[in-house]
Amino acid sequence: MSGSVSIAILAGGLSSRMGTNKAFVKVGGKPIIERIIERVQGLGGEIIIVANTPDWYSHLGLPIYRDLIPGKASLGGLYTAIASTQGQHTLALSCDHPFLNTALLRYLIDLREGYDVVVPLNAEGYPQSLHALYSKACLEPIKKRLDAHKLKVIGFYPDVRVREVTLSEIEPFDPEHLSFVNINRPDDLAQAQRLAARWG
Repeated sequence: MSGSVSIAILAGGLSSRMGTNKAFVKVGGKPIIERIIERVQGLGGEIIIVANTPDWYSHLGLPIYRDLIPGKASLGGLYTAIASTQGQHTLALSCDHPFLNTALLRYLIDLREGYDVVVPLNAEGYPQSLHALYSKACLEPIKKRLDAHKLKVIGFYPDVRVREVTLSEIEPFDPEHLSFVNINRPDDLAQAQRLAARWG
């Protein structure tokens, strides 16, 4: 398989619905961002964080990049991630997924040849765009949408080569679909704590 892979954790969200920084909310006794870092170790080369408050993350000892084009929401963070990493492909991950599945992430990486995006679909068939792999070829189409302030993350997908990973492919790795559990509200956190007690 050709080309190196980098890992980017996107931690630029405002966490307004949660009321506190989601990256540092503890699930199973550990901040979510630390759970993520542990689970992606060894999957690629470098690991970076995209965040506009670098001081909050400096204790993690990873390179931190501010948004290259401020005020462009998650799509701007994705653009920064792809542009700032060294690898030909970047695994972009939101900071609020406490139950990442290392084997599933490795499967996504292994599918990258010939594609610009490798993205899993959730149970409703919707692309999990901040749990996906992107090539450098995505930069130009993303930039065009940023310039037009069209910020839907999957909006550029028709302009690149996309490999959707279906639920039937995901379930051998993650039958409970825990990979896509995210923490937006206090109720989500309560559910995550229950899941962590069961699954770790």
